[in-house]
Amino acid sequence: MSSTSGLNASSTVDSTHTGSHAWRDRIAPSLLALVLGVALIYGAGFASKVELHNAAHDGRHSAGFPCH
Repeated sequence: MSSTSGLNASSTVDSTHTGSHAWRDRIAPSLLALVLGVALIYGAGFASKVELHNAAHDGRHSAGFPCH
């Protein structure tokens, strides 16, 4: 037999916890991506070409790709 309302208590959203879900689900990952992006751009912008080459070289080796 089916329910006439189609909803149960577990499927309803409590409006008092909506703010904390928004922080955890949207704001925190966005801030983390922003900080990581700024750090990568800042680091790449001020690093010398030799340091960038060595970092890419080490990254290829750690991922298992041959580079020589």
